[in-house]
Amino acid sequence: MFTIASASATLPKDLFRAIEDLKKELNAIVLAHYYQEPDIQDIADYIGDSLGLSQKAAATDAEVIVFAGVHFMAETAKILNPDKLVLLPDLDAGCSLADSCPPTEFSKFKAAHPDHIVVSYINCTAEIKAMSDIICTSSNAVKLVNQIPPEQPIIFAPDRNLGRYVAAQTGRDLVLWQGSCIVHETFSEKKMLQLKMEYPNAEIVAHPECEEAILHHAHYIGSTTALLKYVESSEIEQFIVVTEAGIIHQMEKQVPHKLFIPAPPDANCQCNECPHMRLNTLEKLYLAMKNRTPEITLPADIQKKALVPIQRMLTMSA
Repeated sequence: MFTIASASATLPKDLFRAIEDLKKELNAIVLAHYYQEPDIQDIADYIGDSLGLSQKAAATDAEVIVFAGVHFMAETAKILNPDKLVLLPDLDAGCSLADSCPPTEFSKFKAAHPDHIVVSYINCTAEIKAMSDIICTSSNAVKLVNQIPPEQPIIFAPDRNLGRYVAAQTGRDLVLWQGSCIVHETFSEKKMLQLKMEYPNAEIVAHPECEEAILHHAHYIGSTTALLKYVESSEIEQFIVVTEAGIIHQMEKQVPHKLFIPAPPDANCQCNECPHMRLNTLEKLYLAMKNRTPEITLPADIQKKALVPIQRMLTMSA
């Protein structure tokens, strides 16, 4: 079996240069999420959150899309670009939130609420997208739900924490699928408040996928892109960051004079780093481009059905 270890002897010494050469050779673009390791962020042509990455994938004229993120993100790029080669450095880079919403079970849940439309967070599988009416991200969920007529009942899936936050912001009575993200549910309220005592001048900034108790203490709540913009523009110089720790790399690059403290998880572990996101490495990214694999493929009927709610999101977000 061909593995990263067996290939290590043949890896170029300068992976950054080799990847840049492959970009030109393949007419490829590297898209990376903020939660990727710093080296991948630094080699990417575009770094963003799920909304920005979707918009970039929809607009690119590159022939090859190399998606440094997790499986559902690369699937979204493939749905938007069915005739292009979409590569994911590690096919095992999944998502605990997407896994928490099995298509068979969700189909039954949807059938139990026949008069509801389905608004699904983009952190879901292509099969769930194909069962949805509108896809949203943490950046635009409130905006999109506010555009739906107030008399229209809504199922919100799969993240219960984001759904609860959207319901509070919009005043809508959403029917929530009870899914969650292992990273955003691992933060300890007690440890976070202890950290706040150590840094009394720090503001707490949090992602809306966090639990309600965490969000209650946040000075600012927003998507990864919104958090980044907030810490850049704020006069505050210390922040406790309650989301996946990968975003701190960009925060430190944009405002190096400020202090960013990752919020502690409940357990004594590195659980504030997504284990799925961290499966991608610079070496795997290079090998994916060099070997033109692993490639994302989807059934044509799923691609066609899933494209409709994604396009609806992009139109409503304009």
